Amino acid sequence: MKIENLVRTFGFPTLLTFGDTLVYDRWRWITRRLPKTRNGESVLDVGCGTGAFTIGAALRGYVSHGMSWDEDNHAKAVERAELCAADTASFEIGDARKLDTFDGFKDAYDAVLCLEVAEHILDDRKLFQDIAACLKPGGRLLFTTPNYLYRAISPEGRGPWSPVENGYHVRRGCTESMLKELADSAGLACEEIGQCSGFWSQKATWLWRQLQALGPSVAYAVALPIRPIAVLLDTVTLSHLWWPGFSITLVAQKPRFAGTDDATAQNNS
Repeated sequence: MKIENLVRTFGFPTLLTFGDTLVYDRWRWITRRLPKTRNGESVLDVGCGTGAFTIGAALRGYVSHGMSWDEDNHAKAVERAELCAADTASFEIGDARKLDTFDGFKDAYDAVLCLEVAEHILDDRKLFQDIAACLKPGGRLLFTTPNYLYRAISPEGRGPWSPVENGYHVRRGCTESMLKELADSAGLACEEIGQCSGFWSQKATWLWRQLQALGPSVAYAVALPIRPIAVLLDTVTLSHLWWPGFSITLVAQKPRFAGTDDATAQNNS
C-alpha cells in the first residue's frame, strides 16, 4: 500500500493515521500549541522526516520549512506537500547537528518544532543552543523526546543504546530535570513540561507493530478503528498519570528582551 495514493484520495489526515498512533498524538499536542494563523509566521521543523508536521503547519497558515538529512525522506516530503496543496511548506536536506552552519537561520523563526530527534543526537546541549539561535526573540520551541520513564512498547525500547550517531537512539530519553537543564543552557525560558501518548495509545501502537507481520494493509484495517478510542481513553489516562506517557514534552520561549537591560544601561552611562 503506497501512502501517496491514499494522500491523493484523503489528503493530509492520511499522513497522521497511516503509521502508529504516536505520530497522531504528537500532532494533536502540536495543534494545541500552534494556533491557526493568517499572519504568515515562520516555523522550522528540525528533523522533519517525511514532512507530516511541516505540511500540517503550512496548512494551519504558517510558512514552514522542514529539514531532513535523508534524501529519500526529502523526496517524499516534497511530493506529499504538493499532494496536500501545502504551498507554504518547503524542504531541504540538512543535518540537525549542524544547524549553526545554515545561512539565514539565525533569529529567523517564530517557532521551531523538534519532535523525537534529540534521542538520536549525542550533543543535545548544542542542539538546544542551535535551536535557540534560530528563534526570533519571543519565539517558541515545541519539543518532544522519549520519556526516560516510559515502559517499552517493544523489546528494542529497552536498548542497548548506540554509542555513535548511526540513526538509532543514543539515549533512553529525558527526565523533566534534563529538559529544564537543556532549556536553561540555551537561554530558553521553560513554559511547560508534560507528556504525550499514554497507555491506550501505546497499546494501539503495539498492536499496529505486531500486525505489520501480516502486511501493512491488514495492520491498517485492524488498528485504524481502534485509534479514536485510544485517543479518547488517553485523555483520562494521562491526566491521572498512572502510566507514563511515551514522550516527554517541552514548550520553551526565547526571551523577548534578552540583552535589552544591558544595552539600556550602556546608553544611559
